[in-house]
Amino acid sequence: MLAKSNLMTMMIGRSLTRRTPVNLYIRLNTWFWPWIPPQISNSWPVRSYGRLFHRLVCRYAQRRQFTGTSFLRNRPQLELMRRLVDRKLQGSALKIAVLGCSIGADVYSILFTIRSARPDLAVTLCAVDYSAEVLTVAKEALYTNETCQLVGSSIFERMTDAEFREMFEGDTSRARVRSWIREGISWHLGDAGDPELVRGLGPQDIVVANNFLCHMQQSQAEYCLRNIAGLPRPGGYFFVTGIDLDVRTKVARELRWQPVTELIKQIHEGDLSVRRDWPYKWWGLEPLDVERDDWQLRYATVFQLNETG
Repeated sequence: MLAKSNLMTMMIGRSLTRRTPVNLYIRLNTWFWPWIPPQISNSWPVRSYGRLFHRLVCRYAQRRQFTGTSFLRNRPQLELMRRLVDRKLQGSALKIAVLGCSIGADVYSILFTIRSARPDLAVTLCAVDYSAEVLTVAKEALYTNETCQLVGSSIFERMTDAEFREMFEGDTSRARVRSWIREGISWHLGDAGDPELVRGLGPQDIVVANNFLCHMQQSQAEYCLRNIAGLPRPGGYFFVTGIDLDVRTKVARELRWQPVTELIKQIHEGDLSVRRDWPYKWWGLEPLDVERDDWQLRYATVFQLNETG
């Protein structure tokens, strides 16, 4: 069954490289959408059309993983993590797992945020990615012009000059993360869909799975999400962005995750790169719709697991 599914995906992907009616329709809408004035694109009828079009894009897209990232990518989400650590998570030690860590921008942004606010806290972090190449870059913690070429953009573009100086040694052509940020990290080559990974890492206070599940087909993303759902300890927190919202909502509802609604709107708008790519990219993030009955569950990116497990 899996082989047939993969074959069908390949056939659909190949068809989109030709001038099929679906391909032409997607290309036409992709070209046209950015020209729509905001007062029209934000209207209810056009948003409804956008949701239907985005479903079509997601269905036929040839999804693949990207290394694109940046430091301090979503500031409101980092601020919420800081607040939860400060208010909710008790004890002098904190265990974090970052899955799909890529070249390490999320890893170092998280540690910079938490250790700047709580230097008294003993933080250990497990960083995981399935690519040995990007893990090597992340472990080196040295970011050069070649790194930006690998990513496809400046990884420092969302930082202030003061933040850059506090976080790095050197300049933007050759920047190394400072040693006090790099402490306490273990690096793991692994697959988010592997049950052995969950057993090997053990329970975590915070689990971060940002911006890689959207690059999988929905069935694979759901399988991986259900697998790594076993990582947060009871009462712990799960941060998950960059995933098809239907998949995350389904899993969150069935596993009875409690959405953390604090800063939900700010986090939703916190990464403009994914907001502006909706609806014509599969990773695009739809506008937040508070008229939906399930809007808090659908748009929350942070969830707390039941204390009873």
